[in-house]
Parts: sequence; structure tokens; C-alpha cells
Amino acid sequence: MALPPADTPLYNHPLPAIEDWLRTNGCQQDEADLHCWHVKKQNWQAELHLEVDSITVRYIGAGEGGRDIQRSFKYSLSRRDLDEVVFAGP
Repeated sequence: MALPPADTPLYNHPLPAIEDWLRTNGCQQDEADLHCWHVKKQNWQAELHLEVDSITVRYIGAGEGGRDIQRSFKYSLSRRDLDEVVFAGP
């Protein structure tokens, strides 16, 4: 499926396009919890949860003392903006 332009808010993307976007960024869907995705990069790893109105990202062990860092981003952000804030890491 072709993705809408990168400056399109994520809420204007059909779900299959969002899933393709996540896969393109190295994410893998949790087989038991389909709204949950996992990504592992060289210096960090995270869980992404597709919520009703936002994406919640939990960077695992990335905070002070090995604590998780959790952030939430509204679907009103463009895919380009989400690429920059989510996949840049903690």
C-alpha cells in the first residue's frame, strides 16, 4: 500500500498504511497483542502502542537508573514529525 505524503497527519492514514510504515521502520507486531509493536535499534529498544488517539512509546531501560521512558504522540502529528520524534530514540 502506498503511503500518503509524509506531511499528512497520521489520523489520515488507513491502518494498513500505518502498519506498513511501522514495518518499514523495523517494527514487529506483537502476535498476541496486535496494537503493540516492538522495535530494536542499535542503541535503544521500544514498545509502541497504537491507542485510540495517539501512539504511546515506551523506551525500555533508557532513563536514569535503567528506568523506562514513556512518551505519547497524537495522531494529529504528521508521519514525518512522528518519524523524527519516535525513531530518533529516547
